[in-house]
Amino acid sequence: MHRKGHVGASLVVYAPFGFLVTALASIELGAVGAAGVASLAMVPDLDMRVPFVKHRGITHTVWFALLVGVAFGAVGLAVGLQTGAVEALLFGGVAFLFGAVTIVSHLLADALTPMGIRPYAPVRDTEYTFDLFTAANPLANYGLLGLGGVVVAVALVAGEAVPV
Repeated sequence: MHRKGHVGASLVVYAPFGFLVTALASIELGAVGAAGVASLAMVPDLDMRVPFVKHRGITHTVWFALLVGVAFGAVGLAVGLQTGAVEALLFGGVAFLFGAVTIVSHLLADALTPMGIRPYAPVRDTEYTFDLFTAANPLANYGLLGLGGVVVAVALVAGEAVPV
């Protein structure tokens, strides 16, 4: 998929988390989370700019998703430590999910294409593809973007309606 498709996929995958963030905190924080995942949706494709790194290689694996999650989790933990141990664990856990889910959304979108992904490489080289659309298909990319926008908007509005 291209940028628009990946942004849409990140919003679809984030929507349940956005609902919870909005219900437990605020719609503003839920919207910030949505903007955050959308802005990070293309991180795995940085491999196209790094010499000697194969496209849809290591940056398109669950291992990379875990690495990004751990990095985000460490930052969240450090931020939370300023207010206490419970907050540190909460911030760390939420940040881990934020980072890992953003990368996983990218993998899911790429699995829609004929090229597919090998999410467990190099441990297991099984390729996964739904072979539904080419990455350059504008209808698929715009459709996924539109779907993501609608799904995350509904999730945030529904989260705001939940009495706390």
